Amino acid sequence: MWARPRGRRWAGSGSTASDRPGYPGGVTSPGNANFPVVGMIGGGQLARMAHQAGIPLGIRFKLLADTPQDSAAQVVSDVVLGDYRDLDTLRRFAEGCDVITFDHEHVPTEHLRALQADGVAVRPGPEALVNAQDKGVMRARLDSIGVPCPRHRIVADPADVTAFANEGAGYPVVLKTVRGGYDGKGVWVVRDEEEAAAPFLAGVPVLAEEKVDFLRELAANVVRSPSGQAVAYPVVESVQENGVCAEVTAPAPGLDPALSDEAQRLALRIAGELDITGHLAVELFQTRDGRILVNELAMRPHNSGHWSQDGAVTSQFENHLRAVLDLPLGDPRPRAKWTVMVNVLGGDYPDMYHAFLHCMARDPGLRIHMYGKDVKPGRKVGHVNVFGDDLDDVRERARHAAAYLRGTITE
Repeated sequence: MWARPRGRRWAGSGSTASDRPGYPGGVTSPGNANFPVVGMIGGGQLARMAHQAGIPLGIRFKLLADTPQDSAAQVVSDVVLGDYRDLDTLRRFAEGCDVITFDHEHVPTEHLRALQADGVAVRPGPEALVNAQDKGVMRARLDSIGVPCPRHRIVADPADVTAFANEGAGYPVVLKTVRGGYDGKGVWVVRDEEEAAAPFLAGVPVLAEEKVDFLRELAANVVRSPSGQAVAYPVVESVQENGVCAEVTAPAPGLDPALSDEAQRLALRIAGELDITGHLAVELFQTRDGRILVNELAMRPHNSGHWSQDGAVTSQFENHLRAVLDLPLGDPRPRAKWTVMVNVLGGDYPDMYHAFLHCMARDPGLRIHMYGKDVKPGRKVGHVNVFGDDLDDVRERARHAAAYLRGTITE
């Protein structure tokens, strides 16, 4: 789903690009052809891949990272080391940036409001991002705009969890801490009141949700700019293992076109209603009775969109950068009939480089993306993309390469 740009606007400005003297120009300092500076908070692999996507566009990157060993800090030239939870650090980092964006959602909401009050372009803004930071806020907001979600409510204690279970189909119930969870962390599937005690030890509010009887998980990825232009990528199927995304197939095989269209339109509506700038991933349940329910939101490039690096005309990373700078968005259409992304998780085989060489020699059509991380069991250290016309062939090749890199197969 792709709409042609309705107009070209410059980042952080209410004026059109043609209003800028000497366009193409910008709001940055002289030199470097006046290309803008994007400040990325967070030094993980999403920042690393966004930086890569920005290089052909001439975008300059400034990174706030925890350590020099962070994935993105290894490749970005302008790196500031500091704590994203400290407002003074954020203010110093923002100096010289045309726009601030993120590779995670953990920057305190009040700090983002303070930066915005200082005149810093924060994209997505704090009033949008809080819906990805706080699951309770997200559920309340989605309810208010009529978005279909699993049955849910905030619960006070284990006894209240039992009451919630009895209001529906009983146990099991899904419990989530409202803040801080990702990749399965902060999420519990509990089968009785005794098991329900663990989530409350975190000392933060707990959200209870019905355990949905779903057919599979889907994701609808869209990108929206401040001037209102938006694009939608094909709806994908995602497979989770132990709460971590293991595999993505684009487009979702066998998905009814009407349901695919519904998912794209739902994601675009959420992006508009929440006034999101940048990439939005809407994780969905496809229920056995033919509905879709919203599971989670992420307002940044997302694992379910990694396939687009090689499988789409314009990747999620490039379109996220275009959006936060209010540049015309790129074409999200796929390059091939199928693209399969399989995550490379760390195993007991640390010599990943020699495995990498083997995979390259065995299958020159692979697109392997490594994150520069130390190998630890279960840790995301890279992913493999394969595209083509035969889904079975594409899927087998991607799975084989990821398994060989991990060391679970040796041939």
